[in-house]
Amino acid sequence: MEMNVETNSSPTAPKPSKQTGWRIWWNLLRPHTLTAAFVPVFIGTAYAMQVGGINQIHLPLFLIMLLACLLIQAATNMFNEYFDYKRGLDHEGSVGIGGAIVRDGIQPKTVLNLAFGFFGIAILLGVYICMNSSWWLAAIGLVCMAVAYLYTGGPLPIAYTPFGELTAGLFMGVIIIGISFFIQTGTVTSEVVLLSIPSSILIGAILLANNIRDLDGDKENGRKTLAILVGRERAVGVLASMFIVSYIWTIALIIVGIVSPWMLIVFLSAPKAFKATKGFIGKSIPMEMVPAMIATAKTNTIFGLLMGIGLLLGYFL
Repeated sequence: MEMNVETNSSPTAPKPSKQTGWRIWWNLLRPHTLTAAFVPVFIGTAYAMQVGGINQIHLPLFLIMLLACLLIQAATNMFNEYFDYKRGLDHEGSVGIGGAIVRDGIQPKTVLNLAFGFFGIAILLGVYICMNSSWWLAAIGLVCMAVAYLYTGGPLPIAYTPFGELTAGLFMGVIIIGISFFIQTGTVTSEVVLLSIPSSILIGAILLANNIRDLDGDKENGRKTLAILVGRERAVGVLASMFIVSYIWTIALIIVGIVSPWMLIVFLSAPKAFKATKGFIGKSIPMEMVPAMIATAKTNTIFGLLMGIGLLLGYFL
């Protein structure tokens, strides 16, 4: 169900150090990306509580949904590691990768098999979810997993096109939040779709920030990302606009009564968004943009966690 929030690296970065032991496998998971799997499940479940009450929440379903999403996010990261290596895009000095193949000597086939293994476990968890909600979710889940694979796999990886941001936002935002809400309530409403928009936009912002950082290397490798199509300067403007729309949308949700004024707590994440935007302005060297990239990812994480907390505060207080 998940898209990888880091898709390539720059050829001009200094070589990161090799890892040993369990750190090799931990870095292969790209743990800093896993919050992108947790946040939408948290938001969807918190909104289900607001709508139906705490007694309606099925805790095992929440935990299994969360684990399935984490597994698919990790598997997507591994597919990215494998296919970028096979295409010659990753090397020992690459930034934003686990580095298990190019730095730590793990066999590519091992990484690929592990990714499919994670998919297999996620499918078994999905069967439990379907048994306790609806079998229609099986079809949706298979589509999500196919997109997760095709994001960096297949003849035309989605990540190499201008549609990476939109795809990641749709599947990791709208769809995951919607499924998390549905398995608790048995329905999907227009309100939960509207609620998912800010988080979806910020997930797309992570991809855009990544592509701004990697613009030169991606262009050399023939990619056609949104950042390449509009240019670095305009891409930074698009990124800033995505942040602004997310906060304005949240205010609109409060005005129309979908969420309580407690949702204003998300504005505590605004300094990170400002830091991210400012960090890209006037920069062209990838390593100089890493802090801005990190700030963008943290904006999504903090915003999403605060959104979930705002929903809980609106319910309990």
